[in-house]
Amino acid sequence: MSALWEKLIASLEFPFVQYALIVGTLVALCSSLFGVTLVLKRFSFIGDGLSHVAFGAMAIATVLKLTNEMPLVLLLTVLCAVLLLRTGQNAKIRGDAAVAMISVGALALGYLLMNIFPTSGNLSGDVCSTLFGAFSILTLSPTEVWLSVGLSLLVVGLFVFFYHKIFAVTFDESFARATGVNAAGYNLLIAVIIAVIIVLAMNLVGSLLISALVIFPALSAMRVYKSFLSVTVCAAIVSVVCAVLGMLVAIVADTPVGSTIVAVDIVAFLIFALAGKLKR
Repeated sequence: MSALWEKLIASLEFPFVQYALIVGTLVALCSSLFGVTLVLKRFSFIGDGLSHVAFGAMAIATVLKLTNEMPLVLLLTVLCAVLLLRTGQNAKIRGDAAVAMISVGALALGYLLMNIFPTSGNLSGDVCSTLFGAFSILTLSPTEVWLSVGLSLLVVGLFVFFYHKIFAVTFDESFARATGVNAAGYNLLIAVIIAVIIVLAMNLVGSLLISALVIFPALSAMRVYKSFLSVTVCAAIVSVVCAVLGMLVAIVADTPVGSTIVAVDIVAFLIFALAGKLKR
């Protein structure tokens, strides 16, 4: 045990580990804030679909050999978020079909591009790193860290500033529209912010595991609390604690960061589910 503790203390002295903890904490906070809204509005499938889109965008950025992939990935993911929201309102193509079509297409095209234009001799390693996170969070450059911090603070600021509008649209969109709230505009804002969160979370847990980071803390908090504010605060605390704990365990045990964080989230959900049953 002492050897593991010494390894952890020694690891925390490295700047890349400090960067990972800062970005991971902020990403987990942003994911949990809007995760509650996604679950309550039954928009969880949009987050899953956009994560596949982000993988395709990452493949395009890799093929173009961009030194900073985040701006292009962010742009393409946000555009697809808007497209999904618009297409989902089309009577000919319903929301779930639109998500399936765009997400599967982006996933397939991304993998195809990485095969046609390989950037390294380890294609399977590159794909696994993008899909499951691997140790991407530990290789962030200072520019990526500052960009992540700026976007995270923007997401938190928007949530706080538009809290009452988001609350109204989440619980009763029809009533909110009747009282003069621009429900379509706020739904678009939520979709765009989710796209930003997904791009931020790619380095942390990978594109296939992002939905877990968004959904699990919200579902855990809902096992115990009932009010929107209580669930949101609890989800934020659970998400941050699980992310930090998962990263520390991954560093000490040399396990994939993304998978370890999700495993910690699953354990937290089981604990909260048991607590909810005992409370009732």
